[in-house]
Order: sequence, then structure tokens, then C-alpha cells
Amino acid sequence: MSLLINGSLQSDWMAHETEDGEFVRLDSQFRNWVTPDGRPGPSGEGGFPAEAGRYHLYVSHACPWAHRTMIFRALRGLETAISYSVVHPYMGPEGWSFDAYPGATGDSLYHADYMYELYSRADPGYTGIVTVPVLWDKQRETIVNNESSEIIRMLNSAFAVTAKPGLDLYPAELRGAIDEINAEVYGNVNNGVYRAGFAESQEAYERAYHGLFGTLDRLEQRLNRQPWLTGEQVTEADWRLFTTLVRFDAVYYVHFKCSHRRLVDYPELWDFTRALYQVPGVAGTVNMDHIKRHYYTSHPELNPRGLIPPGPEIDFTAPTRRTPPTL
Repeated sequence: MSLLINGSLQSDWMAHETEDGEFVRLDSQFRNWVTPDGRPGPSGEGGFPAEAGRYHLYVSHACPWAHRTMIFRALRGLETAISYSVVHPYMGPEGWSFDAYPGATGDSLYHADYMYELYSRADPGYTGIVTVPVLWDKQRETIVNNESSEIIRMLNSAFAVTAKPGLDLYPAELRGAIDEINAEVYGNVNNGVYRAGFAESQEAYERAYHGLFGTLDRLEQRLNRQPWLTGEQVTEADWRLFTTLVRFDAVYYVHFKCSHRRLVDYPELWDFTRALYQVPGVAGTVNMDHIKRHYYTSHPELNPRGLIPPGPEIDFTAPTRRTPPTL
């Protein structure tokens, strides 16, 4: 990612996300919502009605937060309703770029060179980090939202007219349980691997490390009792965990020093991950080349030579005890 201060590109975004040796992720700042009729959502302003063809996703195949949105776009059948652009997997000093690379698309809307140019287009005086995913309004030519957890909620519910019918990944009766699981998974797993990888002190690293594996142990026990995190049906909580787990052995175990156990050493979590990977439409959202190339080349402080390991060989298509859900 990169950092803009009053619209000016800065060179050291990490300095703004570290506190007392601990990696502290900054909050997303564009928090408007697409709603069925354009009324304001839980935050931000209104004026963003759900319309097929109006919205565009900017994503990285490497980024687990952006990956969530591409999964929800596929599961909800919104491929023709919402277009997208994919950045280059390498993230250099100027942040995400639209340089040519297999699987990257360039910026089909404005032919920008870098992601920060789109933030500046939306707000010339923007101060904050430049992240993906971004949900862009092609009509108003601005960013609707850059918070992945909110974008997936919009994809789940706002586009009911154009989405696949009969699928709700955030059902009312399970929202309390989903929110509770999400809170622990976000703090200790989704963001926990980053807190370990970017820690600047032994104490901060060990806090993140033990929090991560303590939570994975609890999730393993939960999945030994039931097929999915909230019980008998797949929900948003499962997909939010999946995008970290699918990267775990290839990246986080080595690159972020999360080496207590591999994913494949957890029988239930490994089975769970394979079952979700095998849901129709999901495998096409997983690009392991982008994932590995991004992490191993974009963090010279962690991997100064930029060497990318060829392995491990991971077979996400192996048979599972769980029946992959039909969504």
C-alpha cells in the first residue's frame, strides 16, 4: 500500500501503522454504502443505489481483504453486474500499480498507473493509506467504500434484484454469532498474521503469535463439533477465515514466522479450507502466483533478496469429509 497526506504521496506508510513495536492497522476512511434504493447506510452519505453496471471493484489477487470481495461477487452471481480491475502483485514504494502482469488487468476505467491516483481522483486532499479493495461508483466517479467487511455486506444484500436468489451469508438469526466469531478471527487470525509478521519487538511478535495459534486451536475444536463456524450452514464468518487460511502454508507460516503449526497440521481447519475452495466459483478467485509474488517481493525488510519459494505443494482439490456447500 502507499500513504497520502493532504493528497501528497509519502514514502513510509509502515511508520504510520506501528506503535510501540506493534503493527496497528489504520481504519478505512471511505465508508459510504450501496443500498437498494440509495438511502444512506450505517455510515457515510446516501446516493449510491444498487444498479447493475454502475459499480467497479479494484482488487489485488494477493490481498486477503480484497479476496473476500471477489468471493462474494462470485457467490452472489454478480459477475456481470460489477466489473473489476486487478493490480500488479508487486507493491513497491508507490503502492499498488497497474503495471502489466499475467492475471493483472490494468485500470480499465481511467488507465491510472497507480492506485493512489484513484484515491486522489475521489478526494484531492485525501490523507490516509491507499488500500484495496475499493468499491468505485462509475457514475459519481468516486470511492463508495474501501472497507472489505462492509463491501461484502453490500454484495450480500444490496444487490438483491441482480444477485443470485436464495443466498444470504449474513442471516438475521445468526448475526450475533457471526459478529462474535468475526471479532476474534479478525483480531487474532486475519490481522494476527500481520501483527506477527510486521512486529518490531519480540514481545509484540510473541503476543500476536500466541494469540493466533490459541485462536486456531479453538477454531479446530469448534469445527470438530460442527461443519461450519456457526453450525450447519456456511456464512460470512467462514469466508472471512478462509482467505487467511488459503494463504497460510504458502506465505504466513514462513514469511510472517507463524510457524507453530501449518494449516495441514490441523485436520478440521484443513478439511474446512478444502471444502470451501471446492465451492463452484471459488477456486477461480485464488491466484497463488499473485499471492506468493506479492508477499515475498513486496516486503524487503522481511525478505531482502526477494526469493520466492516454489513450494509447498498444496492440493486444495483433495477429497474432504465435509460436503462442499451448494450456494
